Parts: sequence; structure tokens; C-alpha cells
Amino acid sequence: MTIVTKFVLVVVVGYLLGAIPFGVIIAKRMSKVDVRQYGSGKMGTTNVLRAAGGKAAALVFALDLVKGGLAVLFAGLIFGGSYLVVGGFTWGVLMVQVIAALAAMAGHSWSVFLKFQGGGRGVATFFGGLFALFPPAAIFGGEVFVIGAGLTKFASLASIAAVVSTYGILVPLTILHRFPIEYLIYALIGTIIIIIMHRDNIRRLLSGRERRLGEKAGLRRSSLPHTSKP
Repeated sequence: MTIVTKFVLVVVVGYLLGAIPFGVIIAKRMSKVDVRQYGSGKMGTTNVLRAAGGKAAALVFALDLVKGGLAVLFAGLIFGGSYLVVGGFTWGVLMVQVIAALAAMAGHSWSVFLKFQGGGRGVATFFGGLFALFPPAAIFGGEVFVIGAGLTKFASLASIAAVVSTYGILVPLTILHRFPIEYLIYALIGTIIIIIMHRDNIRRLLSGRERRLGEKAGLRRSSLPHTSKP
């Protein structure tokens, strides 16, 4: 197998792992609901919590974490000690693992199995990949999320704070302590993706219309039955 073939395989495997719609599958199995018809219409943990309950949400969160971690693990197994030269830069296994984790995030947010609609915002998958790459940073970000969610009751705000803080802590570690720059690249790109995926939440936060944790999600307007006017 050529190096290019290995790289393509890593990206495809990472994407397909991330694309597994656990939120949709678990919500249907455990609560008989299509989570895409409720609340934000996303298949992530928070919307599953609102539409299908705590047990379903906890399972979805764990499985979405595992998706990111497995993408990194499989990338290491497939690429091994190979090197790929791109534009004069040499990509080793760590960079390829970063790309695999980002591919998993892309799969989670734009799943081919859902026709690229109704995916999640990528937070759990991001931290799953980060935990496989550099556990201390993932644990730090998780702590920020827990504290932020506990204080504000806004999962979206806590998620954004967690990823931004994770990137922030990696900056001095990279500059001052020569940590692998691949960690910083992953955190930066992952943070940008997650902020973009939360753009509707940001608008609701600014307008005071964002749902708090614990609030149930109603049916989306597009899912309500249409009634003809008399």
C-alpha cells in the first residue's frame, strides 16, 4: 500500500467513523423519537438530552467521544511510521492522526448517512480525538465545560468556552515548552469548526433566546403537521 493510499484510507475511515449517527440511532432505539425533529434538529448530546432524556444523552456522549478517539487510533495503525511530504512539509503519523480526528469531526457534523443534514456540532468528537492525542488538554477542556455549564446552564456557551480555553492553554505549551505543534493545529481548526457550528446558538445567546440545560425541546416547526386554512 502506497503512502498516499494510506493517507486517503485514514481520512475516509476517520470521516466514516465520525459520520455514524449515534444520536439518531440511540434516540430512536431508547425513546422512539427522531431527534432531528426536535429542538435544534441536531444529533448531538444536548439535543438528545432534551428530546430523549439523560440515559440516551449519556450514551450518545460516550459514543461520540469514542468516534474521535478511534479515528486517531486507526490512523496510527494504518499510517504507522510512514511519512508524507506535502508542499515541502513532512507529515508524520501525529499530523495524520490530527487530520483523521478532524475528518471525524467533519463526518459528525456533515454525515453522509444523514444526507449531510442534522449532524452534531462536533464538541464530543473533538474532545474524543484530543483525548487520544493529548489527554491533559482534553481533561482541562472538559473541566472548563463542566464548570461553565454548571454556572450558566448554557451548554452552547460552555462548549465554546471549553474549546477556546483548550486552544488557549496549548499556545504557551507549544511556544514555551515545545509541545508538538500538531496539538495546537488540531485545537485551532477544531475550535473554528465548533464556533461556526454554534453560530445559531451565538445569535440566540445574544438575543436572550437560547435554551438552558434542563429545558425540554419541542417539535421543530418544519416537523409540525400542516393544517389547511378553511
